[in-house]
Amino acid sequence: MLKKRLFYPRAPRQLITQFLRFGIIGAMGLVWDILIVTLLRPELGLTAATLLSYFLVASLNWLLNQIWTFRTVAHRDHPFLQWLRFLAANSFGFLLNRGTVYALCFTIPFCSRHVALPLAAGSLMGLMANFNLSRKLVFRAKVPETPMELAQMAVDLNVDPVDRDLES
Repeated sequence: MLKKRLFYPRAPRQLITQFLRFGIIGAMGLVWDILIVTLLRPELGLTAATLLSYFLVASLNWLLNQIWTFRTVAHRDHPFLQWLRFLAANSFGFLLNRGTVYALCFTIPFCSRHVALPLAAGSLMGLMANFNLSRKLVFRAKVPETPMELAQMAVDLNVDPVDRDLES
């Protein structure tokens, strides 16, 4: 019988490796995000620049995660459908990310002048949500057969020792 926990002090090494790879890709995405927002902000304004940048960076992150982080399970679905699922699954992370960016930029003048700081804070806010949702809903080893099974997979916090998506 497996116990449900919120914290796994003995997480499988492969899960930690996946998280580190996901984080590295996210850090590279943050660099691209800062560059794109910095370049587009004078022409489009903060809101449009951050929304366009997020869409471009999220698309690049999906591709890199498919190739590197989740390579053993990434090619189960049609790429276009997987990309759409990635954007949809990470919409919660998007709300955390961009909500943090806007909250900091519109309340702290220093942050509105130095947009890299709120972009970094936003990335950290969305990291865990995006990793878990990507792993459970997008790059998954087991395809759910019913909507109820999909919902259960999305909220189940157990790390199954025989989880095939942890193979590297």
